[in-house]
Amino acid sequence: MTAVASSVEISAVLPAFNEAANLEQSVEIIVVDDGSQDGTPVVLERLKTTHPSLRVVRHPVNRGYGAALRSGFDAARLPWIFLMDADNQFDPMELGLLLAHAGEGDIVTGYRQRRRDPLPRRLNAWAFFTLVRLNFGRLARDVNCAFKLIRGDLLDRMNLHSEGALINTEMLVLARRLHARVVEVAVHHYPRLSGKQTGANPRVVLRAFGELLAFKAEMRKVEKAA
Repeated sequence: MTAVASSVEISAVLPAFNEAANLEQSVEIIVVDDGSQDGTPVVLERLKTTHPSLRVVRHPVNRGYGAALRSGFDAARLPWIFLMDADNQFDPMELGLLLAHAGEGDIVTGYRQRRRDPLPRRLNAWAFFTLVRLNFGRLARDVNCAFKLIRGDLLDRMNLHSEGALINTEMLVLARRLHARVVEVAVHHYPRLSGKQTGANPRVVLRAFGELLAFKAEMRKVEKAA
């Protein structure tokens, strides 16, 4: 459904990969099925019968988190885009916390008051974002928090390439280059109760580090050409 709150029109984008057990509770507007192999497509078809305005974007194969977000951004039509993962680790009712600051920023990004992920995933995130900070400086308190409100016209000015987990870093680096205003807001984070996390998967982690190095090289070229 189109969500309208406080006179702000919002397209909500939820990347989903094997999230059949979570979608009934979390679906908002645009769900990107990133090549799911479980019952996600069946759940989405059922949800469309009761939510006619639900739009589903499908990838025939799993392309990655960044690719799913970019497909969702391309499908979004309203002035503001709300990003939230489909794993039910965030409370969509806290969108109001972001909306309260929409007049102050071009990106209103949440930061998790307490990250409720398993230790291996937290350690991987710490290592990765330590490297991000060393390469790009401070971007935000919680760079990859999947609870963000972003101006659509700002996203239109970004040439996003990331197929994987680097997408949030890429967005915030490009936002800084475009002199965008970033506001940070504390949000709650909850343990995943269904489905399987992919953030600690060695293949996903290696892909993220590879994308980080490639993005750093790209930014160096841009800086030299400027």
